[in-house]
Amino acid sequence: MIRFDSVSKEYPDGTVAVGGLEMTAPTGKITVLVGPSGCGKTTSLRMINRMIEPTSGRIWIDDRDTTTMDAAELRRGIGYVIQQAGLFPHRTVAANIATVPMLLGWDRKKARARALELLERVGLPTSFADRYPSQLSGGQQQRVGVARALAADPPVMLMDEPFSAVDPVVRDQLQDEFLRLQGDLGKTIVFVTHDIDEAIKLGDQVAVLRVGGKLAQIAEPARLLGHPVDDFVADFVGRDRGYRGLGFQRAPKLPLAAETTARLGDSAEQVRAAAGTEPWTLVVDEGRRPLGWVNTEQVAGTVSSEVLHRGGTVASTNGTLRNLLDAALSSPARRGVVVDEDGTFAGTVLAHQVLDAIESERAAAAAAQPAGSAAR
Repeated sequence: MIRFDSVSKEYPDGTVAVGGLEMTAPTGKITVLVGPSGCGKTTSLRMINRMIEPTSGRIWIDDRDTTTMDAAELRRGIGYVIQQAGLFPHRTVAANIATVPMLLGWDRKKARARALELLERVGLPTSFADRYPSQLSGGQQQRVGVARALAADPPVMLMDEPFSAVDPVVRDQLQDEFLRLQGDLGKTIVFVTHDIDEAIKLGDQVAVLRVGGKLAQIAEPARLLGHPVDDFVADFVGRDRGYRGLGFQRAPKLPLAAETTARLGDSAEQVRAAAGTEPWTLVVDEGRRPLGWVNTEQVAGTVSSEVLHRGGTVASTNGTLRNLLDAALSSPARRGVVVDEDGTFAGTVLAHQVLDAIESERAAAAAAQPAGSAAR
């Protein structure tokens, strides 16, 4: 557990970066700090490992006041990941990962074995061990940065916008990998981001800070989206927070429509005969996994990957209401593609069916609420 006890940081020119912050980051959970520029997110994070010293107040890690600890010893016990990985360019990947273990006195053989183990854990081949950072992509460097932070198995990790310097696709992949790792390791993590979508996706709880390092609200993502405490939080979270909130509601079992499908290599005549009057046909592979939609009126010759429309998202039968609604709205056929857990095509769903399910969920929640009570 990390606890901020009336923590402030004021600079000599009178600038207050953080003002009286009171907050607890629970053990084994991800606490995300988010807010506008100048709200003290990074300052708050860096006060935990004393890279910035608080002006007043105390920060506790479990029952230890960090100001009573040797700063170097404190930092060696905390994993730290920053933007653009911050790797040493003149050291190999393995040497970068082994930095803290070597400082702790591990022998080289043990430290290298740990580096190779962590490369696999973060989804990189062990053949990368003897490469240099400049030989890796941005996303690969970020994975190495995470591996380095995990090398000495610290109970606490601090992450300062670690995925902000990569493209959106890689960023989404890194977020998923990070959640997988956290599911395995259960670290106590404080994570800084300026992206509310990232905060909602990753955080067990999200702390919204005002300018000057004042805590506006701290809550679980679903609570934050559904019940912002004031206009500042509501505006920061965004006007589409109701849609985002659907990501925390498991989808009920909806009736799925059967769909005529085609495969790559099918002739235009076969596709049109099977589709009838429908202008769009779903293309699946040999294992009946969706590949994309094809406009049957525009197929010439045979169905090829070049004519596939891949813009629609795919929802899972055990996914959320947001997944289902997005699948229906993004599909060129206006029929959302739904797959089983193994990725096999299960059927399609229409947007109005999902909206009806949303209304049913709300009606059930309202009926279950005690008379005269109101959500706070």
